[in-house]
Amino acid sequence: MINRSIKELENILKYNFKDKSLLTRALTHKSFNNLKNNEKLEFLGDRVLGLVISSKLLEKYPNEKEGIIDKKFANLVNKRTCVKIGEKLSLKKYIFLSSSHKNLDRSLQKIISDCLEAIVGAIYLDGGLKISEKFILNFWESYIDKSVITLIDSKTKLQEYSLKKFKKLPKYTFFKETGPQHKPLFKTEVEIPQSKKIIGIGSSKKNAQQNAAAKLIKILKI
Repeated sequence: MINRSIKELENILKYNFKDKSLLTRALTHKSFNNLKNNEKLEFLGDRVLGLVISSKLLEKYPNEKEGIIDKKFANLVNKRTCVKIGEKLSLKKYIFLSSSHKNLDRSLQKIISDCLEAIVGAIYLDGGLKISEKFILNFWESYIDKSVITLIDSKTKLQEYSLKKFKKLPKYTFFKETGPQHKPLFKTEVEIPQSKKIIGIGSSKKNAQQNAAAKLIKILKI
């Protein structure tokens, strides 16, 4: 039964392991086996994934700023993306997990994400960097393509402008909270050297700062 499941998953992964025990280890959560589990493979896979994705982004976006590349990278290797890919591969069906963990939705997402990284590590040990790169680019390709447009939030954009032009950070001043307790409104001022103070309003201090920064960006035509 286990051998049939391994073969089934290999077909989904589009990779046949020379050493099947590596894939079995990658699928084994510590709740199932406290000694022989996928933690070290996950540690390795995380590094291999980072290397492949960062290399691909530099190749794909040679003229992009480092800050933008870094944001793209973070979106591609984070738990959310790994869970999406892990669910697409139906990993939940193949993970060796204790019964106490099987119905914990929140922890299950991390388990799926970690398992996917462990599989990357297992493929690296079994087939080398080129093979693991092929696997990663195959399943991450659509996400890399979607990262062509990365919207920089207004606070970051204003900060980059102010630092570049004046070597100073924008100054935010929170000054008012209005509205009912269950639905408050926050008001914040922002200014940079040689600019007026601009007011932003939002449902949180963070949103108010973003709105203030967006208004100032529009005024300055950044």
